[in-house]
Amino acid sequence: MLIAVWMCALAGCCAALIGLLALRRARAEIDDCRILLARAASGAGDLKAIRDVAVCRYDALEEMTGRLSFSVAMINALGDGIVLTSINGRSETRTYVRAVTSGRGEHPLAPEEEEAVRAARLGLGPLVTKARAPRQPADTLYPCPDSPT
Repeated sequence: MLIAVWMCALAGCCAALIGLLALRRARAEIDDCRILLARAASGAGDLKAIRDVAVCRYDALEEMTGRLSFSVAMINALGDGIVLTSINGRSETRTYVRAVTSGRGEHPLAPEEEEAVRAARLGLGPLVTKARAPRQPADTLYPCPDSPT
């Protein structure tokens, strides 16, 4: 009987924690929406002109430090545009472009690319520096979906 009480208490605590995390996430999304609405209401001019740019710099590979790899988001008022990513290694550099429509990538975006798009949409300025843990080699992260294998 005592074990059942403890199990119920533990389940209740876990549910409360999950609810708190969901509430924090929802508040962050609401804040982002408020900023986007305020920027849209401020008069955008030509909606299709590139107006928002953000750069996210990071260390993509273990062999290179100094945050030489980067993702640049260039989008218009509608959230359409591109993300240009450069993965810099000691002996080679790889560059990728991903299309963005309505603030979302047409192909899956890397976390750094998503951060650059988010920063550009929110008007957080041109440079967003984010320290990240070392990642996998670039050729396993960015297989080109349009090229024949």
